[in-house]
Amino acid sequence: MPVWSEQQVRNEALIQSSRYMRDRVESEPLAFRLNVLSDAALDASSRSVLQALEIDAARIALQTLASLAKINELDHLGGGLDLIPAFAMTMAVADNEKVTYTFEHAHTSVGHYAVLAAWDYLDRQWVIDTFRRGLDIAGHVSWLPGGTQLNGGRLGVMIPTAVGQALGLRALHGDDAWVICHCGDAGWISGQALNGFNGADFHGAPMTFVMHRNGIQLSGTNKAIMDKDPRPIIASMGIEIIEIPSLLDADSLYAAYRQGCELARSGRPNLIYPTGYPDETLTGFGEKYGVTKELESFAAEHGVKMGTKIWIPGSLMSYRDLIPMFECLFHVNNLPGGEGHHDGHMKGRSLEEVLENPLLQMEPDQKAALEEARGRERAVVVTEARPKVGTPNLAVSDKDAAAVELPGVGKSASPRAGVEPGYALIAKSHPESVFVVSCDLDPSTKLGKAKTFLQPDHQFEMSIEEQVSAMMANGLAMTGNRPQLNVFSTFAAFFEGIAREGLEMWRYHRNLNGVNEGLNVTFHLSHVGACTGRDHFSGWSLDWITLALGYLPYLHRFYAPADARAAFIAVRDLAAHYGGHLIGIPRDNLPILAKQDGSGPLWEPADAWEPVTAYRQYEGAKKAVLAVGAPAYLAGEAADEVKNADVYIVNGFPLPDATLPSLCDKYAEGIVTIEDGLIATPETGLRGFAGLVRTAAYGQGVPLEHIGIVDPRVAPSDGHLETWAHFGITKEAVRQALERL
Repeated sequence: MPVWSEQQVRNEALIQSSRYMRDRVESEPLAFRLNVLSDAALDASSRSVLQALEIDAARIALQTLASLAKINELDHLGGGLDLIPAFAMTMAVADNEKVTYTFEHAHTSVGHYAVLAAWDYLDRQWVIDTFRRGLDIAGHVSWLPGGTQLNGGRLGVMIPTAVGQALGLRALHGDDAWVICHCGDAGWISGQALNGFNGADFHGAPMTFVMHRNGIQLSGTNKAIMDKDPRPIIASMGIEIIEIPSLLDADSLYAAYRQGCELARSGRPNLIYPTGYPDETLTGFGEKYGVTKELESFAAEHGVKMGTKIWIPGSLMSYRDLIPMFECLFHVNNLPGGEGHHDGHMKGRSLEEVLENPLLQMEPDQKAALEEARGRERAVVVTEARPKVGTPNLAVSDKDAAAVELPGVGKSASPRAGVEPGYALIAKSHPESVFVVSCDLDPSTKLGKAKTFLQPDHQFEMSIEEQVSAMMANGLAMTGNRPQLNVFSTFAAFFEGIAREGLEMWRYHRNLNGVNEGLNVTFHLSHVGACTGRDHFSGWSLDWITLALGYLPYLHRFYAPADARAAFIAVRDLAAHYGGHLIGIPRDNLPILAKQDGSGPLWEPADAWEPVTAYRQYEGAKKAVLAVGAPAYLAGEAADEVKNADVYIVNGFPLPDATLPSLCDKYAEGIVTIEDGLIATPETGLRGFAGLVRTAAYGQGVPLEHIGIVDPRVAPSDGHLETWAHFGITKEAVRQALERL
């Protein structure tokens, strides 16, 4: 396909024009670390280095936005500057292995990149010149050397994702694990965040949250948008609150980090909350930050007296950017001249004048301390991309697989009868590398047996919190590059709605090599299609195939097993390969498929997974049926009666490039597709596997017929056979479709 080939050329050119998008990057960062467990307080030298790094990073951020202003663009400068002081502390305590961090409010990325540049992980001029231009230095937090792998997306989602990462790190590193999550004024109230706080408490995640409570949200102040105190709400979720006056006071912040680390490692997640200074005046603010002269001028310009009572937030939007900082202070106190700077910028402003303000100047002791720190011997830090999709993961030998007993020919069983022994075998073989997140559905999704082989710190029950469970599984994948299986299972109907955020996260999780791809996670979709018992609409996932195909660019494989034995093979295969996986499992009993000659089951436990299996072959056949998942046996029964059509079972996707074109070429008299899912409505056109086949057949003149659900609005509360019959998914429908060809 020319357009595909052309796009790959552009992709490669973009990656090659980047500086850090590589499989392996070496850095020589600043050798400055703080040990909150051994050092009771900051010494004078460390305090000076931290303050110097804050100033250096703030100057880089301002230069970056000045560069962006040249193309008439802006960014979240106010929040980015606000982030820097506490994030500098985080960088000083993190080790990128056992102690790591992420951001819930990832739009503050300019502060993140500026600190990484101040630490010499990134070339500062490259940050300045390419932020929000190209691939490397993206507009939201994305993975770069020294940075977090947990790329930021929607507000709130990184809280449960970081919980998953913290739980995984604890399982691997014990008491040395600690994750710090910076969060903002808005995202904490999202459902994902609140459920994430609950998960952190319930499982004792070794976490410290740092709230940048500056009083400003996107379109107004907290008082105007969400006038609620986060502390009692978050505390009610089990998170211990550590109050300090300000994130800008290095000594009190360090003490809070010490306390937070001790609590986290004892299984008590906590949140550092800056209360600010509630009974201050503008005079007091000017004295506290050494900007009295400048503040007097600004206040006089807007007719505000310096003795005016104010609240000084414990985290200052636009910190160190003098006039915007004043405007933010006035904004949260409802004073004339106030203005929010969520979308801060340098458009129309003089960079030279901004950089001359007193808050951006280093004191001699700060400059000397930083120069001394920069002169220390440095170690080479290697950052490696996550393994390539499809590389070996958790394998099980053919011998061990062959020893598993599965239902035989002549029996009907739910494909879940293959799921259960499949996951159990993987967990038994690799108990140290399997993690399971559950939502009170293990008896139905059949993950319970696997959990009996796992230690408590490798399995996490989350009740009905499907959305955050999916994100926790994503976080578990971020515990390192070692082989690991991270499974989250729920009903497919929940994935199509509630839990889909976990899949959406794969769209914006960039690997270090520049590619957005699914994480090393298996999302197990149980009860797919109309095969859901007698639950009527409540249990249905009718769009499951289209949903999975939509995420195919981010997947290693999507599996749609047709019987219990195929399900076992699929589970074994997904565990054996690194990358993102979806597997769709029908609930109801299906016949165990047999070979055409009756010599035994179509699949043996030790068989390798294959994308397409030839199920029925008849000499001289010029027609074929392509079946996905549960209805495959109907296609086989129809073919056995008409004896002039071959049947192929599609076990999953992606299919090898030539598969569908070659089948269309071979069966010139036509192809029938059959699937248990929504394939079309008059308003939307063709979708699902049917749409994929029709696209592949375009221009070849091959007659096509499609069997599936075309109107989901009315249906009986019956078993799957009656429901299939209502939707026209029957053996007779296959025969009639073959005749119409």
